[in-house]
Amino acid sequence: MTDTTFRHEPSHSQPLIDAHHHFWALDGQVAYPWLEESPVEDFFLGDYAAIRRPFVAADLKRLVPEGFRLVGSVHCEAEAARSQALEETRWITQQQATHALPSAHVGWAAFGTDECAAQLDDQRDSPLFRGVRAKPVTAATPRTRQSVAGTSGSLQDPRWCEGLALLTDRDLSWDLRVPAWHLEEAATALQDYPDLRVILNHCGLPWDRTPEGLAEWRDGMQALAANPNVAVKLSELGSPWHDWEASANGELLCEVLDIFGAQRCLFASNFPVSGLKVSYDGWLSLVISAIEQMTSADLRQSTLDKVLHDNAIHWYRLPIAGITHDAAITHDANPTRHARQEAP
Repeated sequence: MTDTTFRHEPSHSQPLIDAHHHFWALDGQVAYPWLEESPVEDFFLGDYAAIRRPFVAADLKRLVPEGFRLVGSVHCEAEAARSQALEETRWITQQQATHALPSAHVGWAAFGTDECAAQLDDQRDSPLFRGVRAKPVTAATPRTRQSVAGTSGSLQDPRWCEGLALLTDRDLSWDLRVPAWHLEEAATALQDYPDLRVILNHCGLPWDRTPEGLAEWRDGMQALAANPNVAVKLSELGSPWHDWEASANGELLCEVLDIFGAQRCLFASNFPVSGLKVSYDGWLSLVISAIEQMTSADLRQSTLDKVLHDNAIHWYRLPIAGITHDAAITHDANPTRHARQEAP
């Protein structure tokens, strides 16, 4: 495991919300085929045997470094058996009742099926349920992108995209996860759902670090950033084709902050998955380093508070008080309205 730690010593205990992590107990209550009986041969971070073990709230809490207070988190669906989406949501809700984490849950629903609406409605019984991460069909490489265009389950499939309308109708959000070569397609698809709140996962997955690949990533990120209802998680910069390099990934974080603005960037760890490449402390410090590089000294603390805390409250409507600054976000029950007013 590559692990580069950047030390950050705040002058006070910094409140922190982790906007993307996974829990699993592997005790039979919820099945995770990819962690149990059916390992993935081409996992994008390589051998993941190290995370094929329980990871729960106590494990996440132990990872938070000194000087930070984990005051909330957002759990993202962890590829549970697709027949058990509701069971995962219920299990996560039980975890919150027992361990006070997570603060919200992003579940899953079968877009493009007759069951999708009922799956959403059943999960809405949980007070933690905020939306879903449903992944469209994507190509394995940039060169094969056109091979999936217009196919069933793709971003051009009207039946699959009906799921986005169902989310909008229920005031739920969509966690968008596609590799960089599909970002512009996602931006185009979202034009038909102007009121949908979207949180892009993992910095848009810039896996292809060639000059051409990064240019395509930047174009896609800018297309999505033009939509004021899209935010992005500063998370997971591992690539299946390139070594994990702190300096290069720090530069990418700076670009994401520049493209979306600090108001629409959320700190997220993607643990335990990202732990295959970097420590929790190392990732948090790398994000802070990028913020410090991109922010003037007089705005640094308020920007840290937004990215590390307030923005997650805003985009996921968390029942947590925001940090007070003159330029801080005012939170209410309509984050879409705020996104339109405040997005840079």
